[in-house]
Amino acid sequence: MNRPAALSRVIFDAAALRRDFPILQQSVNGSPLVYLDNAATTQKPEAVIEAISNYYRHDNANVHRGAHTLSDRATVAFESARENVAHFINSPRSNQVIWVRGATEAINLVAHSWGRNTLNPGDKILVSYLEHHANIVPWQLAAAATGAEVVPIPITEGGDINLDALAGLLDEKVKLVAVNHVSNALGSINPVAEIARMVHAVGAKLLVDGAQAIAHMTVDVQAMGCDFYVFSGHKLFGPTGIGVLWGREALLDNMPPYMGGGEMIDTVSFTGSTWNTLPFKFEAGTPNIAGAIGLSAAIDYLADIDLAAAAAHEVALLQQSISLAADVEGLRRIGAPAHSVGIFSFVLDGVHPSDLGMLLDQQGIAVRTGHHCTQPLMAHYQVPGTVRASYSLYNTADDVERLFAGIHKAKRLFG
Repeated sequence: MNRPAALSRVIFDAAALRRDFPILQQSVNGSPLVYLDNAATTQKPEAVIEAISNYYRHDNANVHRGAHTLSDRATVAFESARENVAHFINSPRSNQVIWVRGATEAINLVAHSWGRNTLNPGDKILVSYLEHHANIVPWQLAAAATGAEVVPIPITEGGDINLDALAGLLDEKVKLVAVNHVSNALGSINPVAEIARMVHAVGAKLLVDGAQAIAHMTVDVQAMGCDFYVFSGHKLFGPTGIGVLWGREALLDNMPPYMGGGEMIDTVSFTGSTWNTLPFKFEAGTPNIAGAIGLSAAIDYLADIDLAAAAAHEVALLQQSISLAADVEGLRRIGAPAHSVGIFSFVLDGVHPSDLGMLLDQQGIAVRTGHHCTQPLMAHYQVPGTVRASYSLYNTADDVERLFAGIHKAKRLFG
């Protein structure tokens, strides 16, 4: 990446970074695009697009089994991507990095392979009210299959996990706690290292859904102390259809395969089969080779950016939003967590979130509306859904100004 030295860990210039993202250089409905739906998916820099294109143009082949040059090159790139992810999250070994389609599949893999083979009647799984449906429903399925019980962890009114309530729920019946690192609906940053210590004190395991955290902060799975960590590539400026399950090696070794097929086997006969070693035991079939290469390119792109400065910039945009919201009669922010990434979730009196989202889109402003796959959380706040503006490193103060100009226009239209 030939970015000017002034942008490389010296200053943070969102407007300059914006030029790295081709999709942002367009107009929508006659206005320059303001993309504020980053919690749903982030846009892709040219470096990622080029890496995927170059793979298909020059190295397209299946990995691991080919006896030719293209397969060798594809395999090197694919496994180098795994090493890159391992370094990015500080995994002790790369074989603890399992390729999946995204965080949803990763959680389902753990719920099926670990959960259904570990849980027993009377066991408990603790899941916070902040969770995405992807970190609720798989545990409900595992509980239904094993006789275990899913128990919700209360949250504070501001939208933080209530640690006192969690402490009161933890006992020897709890086998797993599932929480997100960052809430996709409110932006709450959860104290996962502290939660890990609490969970391990009663002998339980901790799964952390890192889908929303991975693009906003340094993730160190060893320092965090979790047992499983999952994330999706498309929320880290990488392509869709690729994600990561990280797990403790001893746990992964003892878990049976999630799917059967090619690559995940050692031997196959009609009298039985044996399994490949990690990580391949969990990677049946042809993998998303281009996706892994694209995700690795996204990680390389981020290596040139001061992520702490980017996070501070995003929080500044959130604070700007909170300040401007004070001048909008009838606008109510939903949640006020103690520590948050740049997510501003709100409702506006007299305007349905979907209607507001449509009016903003007509002005070239992309936001997310609805329950954000967090229906229990919306029920907690007694709202059907919210409008969510979620900021990333390429958003600017002008984007926030445009958002609130659009909100004021909507208020005038709805009288």
